[in-house]
Amino acid sequence: MSRERSDGVPGDAPVRRNGVQWPMLIGLTVVWVLLWGGLTVGNVLSGLVVAVVVTLVFPLPPIVFGGRLRARGLAVLIGWFVVELVVASVQVAALALRIGRPPLNAVIEVDLRSRSDLYLTLTAELLSLVPGSLVVEVRRSTSTLFLHVLGVRDESDVEAARRRALRQEERVVRALASDEELAAYLAEGVGR
Repeated sequence: MSRERSDGVPGDAPVRRNGVQWPMLIGLTVVWVLLWGGLTVGNVLSGLVVAVVVTLVFPLPPIVFGGRLRARGLAVLIGWFVVELVVASVQVAALALRIGRPPLNAVIEVDLRSRSDLYLTLTAELLSLVPGSLVVEVRRSTSTLFLHVLGVRDESDVEAARRRALRQEERVVRALASDEELAAYLAEGVGR
């Protein structure tokens, strides 16, 4: 079921809801206790009070997940993420140790094919975790990422970075999408 986003663009983001969000309360309480460094009744109770206030004053929209976990897709996603993490770490280390001219960089625009906020967020997070790339801006209304990329020499490097970002999005969708979402995503790719 598609709802309208707060910016007027149709999407799958539901309207904000008020009330108790137990997973959020528990998570915030755990963070509070960890920040205070000790598991005491006072820390747990004060953390719970802070968590309730935060969730009531700053309610977040619930994340809609209509997909399903696909074991093979998830394994591919994790495997490729680890490979990209290792390769990029070596490349960034080599750039850092290189004497002479500083490495060139670029900010590139990547238009994602999926319109899901969840897949947009996961793709952006995974891209930012890989050394040498960082998402500097996101346009939610158009599912566009602006990605800072290190070590860009020419247009072919820009296109290679764009293709890596789109492959990362595809792995996220293949790991988590419902059958309908996956079919729509793949059909969108054929049209491009």
